[in-house]
Amino acid sequence: MGSPGFAVPALMALREAGHDIVAVYCQPPKPVGRGLQIRKCPVHQAADDLGIEVRTPPRWRGNDSELEYLRGRDVDYGVIVAYGLILPEPVLRAPRSGCLNAHASLLPRWRGAAPIQAAVLAGDARTGITIMQMDAGLDTGPMLISEGTDISVEDTSVTLHDRLAAMGARLIVRAIETCPVPTRQTGPATYAPKLSRSDAVIDWTLSAADIERRIRALNPWPGTETRLGGEPFKIMAAKIVDSTGEPGHVIDHQLTVACGSGALRLLEVKRAGGRWMAAQAFLRGHSIGPGTVLG
Repeated sequence: MGSPGFAVPALMALREAGHDIVAVYCQPPKPVGRGLQIRKCPVHQAADDLGIEVRTPPRWRGNDSELEYLRGRDVDYGVIVAYGLILPEPVLRAPRSGCLNAHASLLPRWRGAAPIQAAVLAGDARTGITIMQMDAGLDTGPMLISEGTDISVEDTSVTLHDRLAAMGARLIVRAIETCPVPTRQTGPATYAPKLSRSDAVIDWTLSAADIERRIRALNPWPGTETRLGGEPFKIMAAKIVDSTGEPGHVIDHQLTVACGSGALRLLEVKRAGGRWMAAQAFLRGHSIGPGTVLG
């Protein structure tokens, strides 16, 4: 059970390890783009390519017919990786050995929908993958395996996503093959809520360090943006510089913007309808000097 690209490596790893995948569950295809063309999610497409049956119920709660279908497949395990639908307890109990989840954090830190982004936003030094036995709570089940990885100052959600997806694929196969003893989660829990487009807006009164982490954490979605001349102005990369000024004001001819403390030199930007450009190339076509206000 999975939907986005993050879950594809786990599907492929289970198949390559010789496991019999009797069905794949994904979120239903959705209309995307200006043409609103119906598009399958990455796991759906991967399962189609492998010739595995795909099921796309819009919900599980109250869906007795789908539950009976699942029970009838007589499966040993359910493997859940970023599925995106809430699974009621009868679904979690349907497989003979229950449901295992590959979660992209070192639980109990960053339970919830956006653990990769939350770890970067918070400035965590490490994150990782936890394989847990699912229960009815939100990422509260007992842990089977966990493995960590350092978060560098260059890491974005994209680089962590790819690293953790590969790690999760490897660990979910190991968990099924070795059946480790479950251990209870201990320590303080934190939560990573679902992201929205409103999270993209930059507050220049925050510190340069906070904003720089936000730019890395929210790349590629929902991204980070401010306003320039009343229009959206998106930022993909920036670096912290030792300078000060009025928050949101450009303070030099290199597109350096003052923050609540410190400043950020913007490195890759684009205006609405434009393409991503290195800041120096962008400045050759746009006059943005000291005193220009962003936000």
